[in-house]
Amino acid sequence: MDLSIQALIMGLVQGLTEFIPVSSSGHLVLVPWLFGWKDPFIDSVAFTVVLHMGTLVALLAFFRRDWVKLIPAGLATIRDRSFKGDPNRKMAFLLVVATIPAVLVGPIFESKLEDLVREPARIAVMLCVGAAILWLADRWGSKQRDETSLTFLESLGIGVAQVIALVPGISRSGISISAGLWMGLNREAAARFSFLMATPVIGGAGIWEARKFFTHEAGPSPEMNVVLIGFVASLISGFLAIRFMLAFLKRQPLTAFVVYRIAAAALVFIVLLSPHGA
Repeated sequence: MDLSIQALIMGLVQGLTEFIPVSSSGHLVLVPWLFGWKDPFIDSVAFTVVLHMGTLVALLAFFRRDWVKLIPAGLATIRDRSFKGDPNRKMAFLLVVATIPAVLVGPIFESKLEDLVREPARIAVMLCVGAAILWLADRWGSKQRDETSLTFLESLGIGVAQVIALVPGISRSGISISAGLWMGLNREAAARFSFLMATPVIGGAGIWEARKFFTHEAGPSPEMNVVLIGFVASLISGFLAIRFMLAFLKRQPLTAFVVYRIAAAALVFIVLLSPHGA
């Protein structure tokens, strides 16, 4: 298959699965495996960075009005050393607290965890584990609160949960939405907080991985048009996925994503047990 088509598909997969709770890291491993793609660029750090930058721009574009309020509010809090009853000031620091676990743990363990659980069978198992977490959280969470009611300890707890998503198959959005639901947030509030806290995490991870370009660890560099195709596909599909999720969760439970994860895991095991998989 043409490399441009592969880049397009991978960009769409990254954008959709970064925000729909089915695991982007797992799908970025499984899709090339299922289609038998062998091009080294598709599986390179360089391409992963490009795709994540696309979803970062999608986040910034979708929540631009929020960040225009949150960043000045956070700076004002530092200046005044007070929240002054401003929910934007509190939210800015809730997001800072939620980001701390990823900042501390991510650079140390991310590559080790991805290498440990990068095989299709293990990703399939993690898809099932993530499905169980989603289902239980959606079933047992009270869903009575919005994101502004979070305490700093609860925000830290959601951040700690997000670290688990370093394991491919778990899902960053899935685990953080689940943690929010466990703490009583309604579905839309849990998703909004998950997406807002993903912005600095994805941005920081992208910058951290981008350093590998300068140490020649990022892998091969293809033609610029292939890079642009992946980036734009990730950006557009990511933006649409955010809008879809926030609208969907106003009306619907997470059951569809639980079913999808189990079906995807079943497909992996079917392929593994087939002559092709062998």
